[in-house]
Amino acid sequence: MLRQRILTLTILFTSLVASATAQRYDRGFERNPSTFIEKGTWMVGGTVAYSTHRNDNYRFIIVDDINSNGYRLAFSPVFCYMVRDNMGVGMRFSYGRNLLKVDSASVSFDEININVKDYYSLSHDYSMIAIYRNYIPLGDSKRFALYNEVQFSLGGGQAKLIDGHGASIIGTYEKTKLASIGLSPGMIAFVNDRLAVELNVGMLGLKYAQTDQIHNQVATGSRRASQINFKVNILAIGFGMAYYL
Repeated sequence: MLRQRILTLTILFTSLVASATAQRYDRGFERNPSTFIEKGTWMVGGTVAYSTHRNDNYRFIIVDDINSNGYRLAFSPVFCYMVRDNMGVGMRFSYGRNLLKVDSASVSFDEININVKDYYSLSHDYSMIAIYRNYIPLGDSKRFALYNEVQFSLGGGQAKLIDGHGASIIGTYEKTKLASIGLSPGMIAFVNDRLAVELNVGMLGLKYAQTDQIHNQVATGSRRASQINFKVNILAIGFGMAYYL
């Protein structure tokens, strides 16, 4: 009896596999062979961002009497060559500079009181990024398309931190090395025949950073950090312009 059941199930499974193999696998959509960016096209572009802030006796949750100012400057030029239709390779350079000056701030939580005064931080970071782009046309549209950019990045940075609220000034110098691999999907829209506007989102990536410190040119320290990101970061949405030659 058991042998007959096993034989029956085996025959049924074999027939189902054979039937599925013979049928065409179709998920309800067809591939679109249309060309959005032609082979041999050059793309040049980039992004620029600048922001400043100033706080005068500002309060944020448990932080009181914040008096600070600073800025963030970042730009990222890029070029790409289409080795095939809708497929390109290229390079991107990224640079950022940050300044933060805190004249005073205090943290009060239960019986804990922490005061920060005369804190100064100046840093900059840079990276060279190899990119691979794949464009996905939206139907037969020649104006709108999706794209995915694979990025491999190597870079570094330096920072200078000064704390002058005590009897003596404490200075720290940092040097950082960075390496990352990431995916950056986005959307592109052509304004005219050559100029396009891009929107991208950093979604998936692996990042490693190593930071070495020296305090007052005497004591040393280091930090190593790795990060794997499998989620969409809405704070990492970026806008850019590109020109196709």
